Order: sequence, then C-alpha cells, then structure tokens
Amino acid sequence: MFDVAIIGCGPVGAFAANLLGKSGASVLVIEQEARPYPLPRAVHLDHEMMRLFQSAGVIDRVAPDMRDTQGHLHVGADHGVIRYMGTVGRARPFSWSNDYFFYQPELEDHLRDALNRFTNVTVQLGVAFEGLEQNGDGVTLRLSGGRVEQARYVIACDGARSAVRKALGVKLDDLDFEEPWLVVDAQVDGPVRFPDLWGVPQDADLQNLSVMMCDPKRPATIVPGRGRHRRWEFMLLPGEDDQAMMAPQAVAALVEPYLSGVPHKVMRAATYRFHGLIAERWRQGGVFLAGDAAHQTPPFFGQGMCHGLRDAANLAWKLDMVLKGKAHDGLLDSYQPERDPHVRAVISAAVGAGRYICMLDPEAAAERDARMREAAKSVQHGTAADLIPAIATGIVAAGTAGAGERFIQPRVGDCLLDDVTGGGWRLFTRAPIDGGDVTMIDVAALDDEGAIAYWLADRKAQAVLVRPDHYVFGTGNPADLIARRDALIAGLARQEVAA
Repeated sequence: MFDVAIIGCGPVGAFAANLLGKSGASVLVIEQEARPYPLPRAVHLDHEMMRLFQSAGVIDRVAPDMRDTQGHLHVGADHGVIRYMGTVGRARPFSWSNDYFFYQPELEDHLRDALNRFTNVTVQLGVAFEGLEQNGDGVTLRLSGGRVEQARYVIACDGARSAVRKALGVKLDDLDFEEPWLVVDAQVDGPVRFPDLWGVPQDADLQNLSVMMCDPKRPATIVPGRGRHRRWEFMLLPGEDDQAMMAPQAVAALVEPYLSGVPHKVMRAATYRFHGLIAERWRQGGVFLAGDAAHQTPPFFGQGMCHGLRDAANLAWKLDMVLKGKAHDGLLDSYQPERDPHVRAVISAAVGAGRYICMLDPEAAAERDARMREAAKSVQHGTAADLIPAIATGIVAAGTAGAGERFIQPRVGDCLLDDVTGGGWRLFTRAPIDGGDVTMIDVAALDDEGAIAYWLADRKAQAVLVRPDHYVFGTGNPADLIARRDALIAGLARQEVAA
C-alpha cells in the first residue's frame, strides 16, 4: 500500500509528488497521458509559487525558463489606464519577483523529470483512473488495464473534468460567471504593437506587462509569455460561432493590430468558457480534491494554477505529519477551511474584474472608466498576489499580529532565507528554546540586514512561528506559540473522535 496516490500528473500533481517524495512518503502517481500536453495552458505564477518550488527542491530546474515581468495593466475604452497591478519600484519582501510567465509543457517536463530523484515515488503514465472504493484501511483504486492499487490517501489533481470528483458525487458551487473567449498562442519575432495608450505608469514596460484591453468593441488580454511565446485572449461577442472564430483568417484579423509587420506563427487558437466554480467538498474520507478538480478561476489575475500549487503545499505538510505519526488524521480536516476562503476571495475578485472587463455597452464602459480612475486616486496600487487574504481559521493562532500572512523571505548573505534555515516548522526569535520538532532561528544571528527583526518590531512581537508552507502560524511568546500549535493540532483530533 502506498502512503499517497496522486491522480493526474499535470503541474499540480507533479508538484505534490515532489513535495511528498521529498518528505519520504511512498507515492504513486497515475496519469492517463503518456506525455505532457504539448501546448501551453496556464502561463502565469507569482513569487509564492517560486518559493514553493524552492521547498520542493526543483527551483534550479524551473527558474531558468521563467520570464520575470512587471504585473497587470487594465486599459479602458478610451485607451487610458484604469487599473495598474504592478511592481515597478516596489520592494520585494519575498525576494522573488511578483509575476512570472512560463511555458507549461516545459514546466511539466521539469517537474516530472525531478521525480526521478526519488526511489519512493512510482509514476505510471498512460494509465487512467476508473473508480475507487474506501474502507477503514485506505482507498482502493481501479485503473485501466484491470490494475488495482491501494493507498492510505488519494489526491485528485485530474483537472476541471475530474473523474475522481464525479466518482465521489461532489457538486460544484457555481459563482455565476461564464464567458466565452478565444485563446491564441503564437511565437513572435519582435515586439508586440499596442494602440496609443495613455496613463501608463512611468518606467512600466508594455512588453513586460499583461495588458487587459477593456474595450467594449472586444475585450482582450495580451500576455507576455516566456521567450518568443505570446498569448492573446479575445472575448467572443454575442452571436459569434466558436468554430468560425477559430478559423485562421478570423484569428489573423484579431491579432493583426498587434502584429502588423511583425513575423509570427500562430501555434493554437481554441475557445474556452471562463468559469467561477468551487467544489462543495474538498475531502471525502481519504480522498482530497486539489487544483482545477476543486476550483476553477477566471484568468483575469493569473491565479488559477497558483491556487492548485497552494492546495498541494497545504496538504503536503499535513499529510507528512499524519503519516509520520506526529498528528492525528483530524489535522487533514483543516484543508478546506483554510483553502476555500483563499480561493473564494480570489475567484470573487476575478469574477468582479471579469464583469467590468466584459462590459459591451459603451456608455456603461465610459462610466466604469471614470469610476475606477477616481477610486485609484485614493488607493495605492497593489498586485495580483495582494488579493490573497490571510488564513483566518485552521492551524493559525488567530488574533495574534500577522497570523495567517505569508512570511517574508529576505536574502541572508548570498542566499535566500529558506535555503539557510531549512523547511518545516520554524520559530524566529531572539530567545531560542527547546521546541521539539520546531527549528529555532536566532534572529540576531541572521545576516538579513535586519529584515526579520523589523518585521517583528512592526508587529510588536517577540517571536514568529512559521508553518512549513511559509504562512505565519502566529506571533507572541515562543513557548506559548508552540503550546498553542500543539493544542490546535490535538484539538482537531479530539473533534474527530467526538464526531
């Protein structure tokens, strides 16, 4: 019997397998396709994902193929900026840049190849999931070719049409957003052209921004992919036929204003329905839904795949504790309460953005532009990653300063913090104590130019306890923090027994 079986070896499944493989768990990965899908789908991730790749030991494989960019720009009907979510001139408290674009087939190859490091990870490609049964000993998987495998836990990373979710009978909560868009990927040998825009922030590079044209004539997004790869997303207008809009002549007409005179080759043109959907249950017995199997996010802030990687990171450290006997199975019940509010907040923001982006009425669009520009005068611009709320419930010391936030990652000398201190539970303090499985870091001994000491002083805290997924458990007295963590984890076990 395997400790964990992962259904689906896309980016989320392969990342989860790397994290769990590194922890020492015995892992089975099932993927019905023999090779990664050869064309790009997801294209964007943020600093938190790069930090998670650090945790999984794959950062040196994936970082060279990432394109560091400057964020997102929303342009109104009159070609003036109405919203900027960018990083020009802003500090980088996590060291990594806020926005990266990548080529998904490359990323999947890197994550799959990294699994060859582990003798405790078994990958079966070209094998399809067909069904499952659960009992007190774990989960029995029925696979194509008459294969049967058993695992203590299963993580379903099998996409938006998840066969596992359907087998469990889990319904989706529809957030009432569905819009048809045409996605065009191309290899481009030169800079993308833009119409005359005004209000672009000083020092911002249009070639290095994701630009959303909120034009009622046809909303569109232009994405700066990795290397020569560029992506356009065009909203389909009422009455337009999917097949007709995917025809080469229709695609050529849509990209012509941006690529006139620029050598290029269209790689793919496909229509999609952008949805806002969230599974009602993310755990059923020993089976967990993650990534698109659990939620589907409109792409307007580039957080879809990021959600799935956060799911995997949240589950991995909890499964590690349970499998090693450091926590009761009840700890895993905190997965959905922690992740669902994150996902729901970002999907709600993306749906809200989608509603103003997709306005087709010129008068309403003009009113939107004026309203958003007026609001921008009193609000400092943020980034897409700023949409992620703090964890408010679960394994956090609620009520303490900074609880549930993502913890900073300053440079320590020539290295990054996590590479110096290691992973797992870490307590940063000037008064280290015996913390059992918690790594103690003396803040005064860190060559981080005072970054963590300043973070603590800003929150009037003696110490900060950081979870393995880099979220702040809480701040306060060192011994009290560890005791509170232990009590929370033990309390989940008691709740399960009582139930």
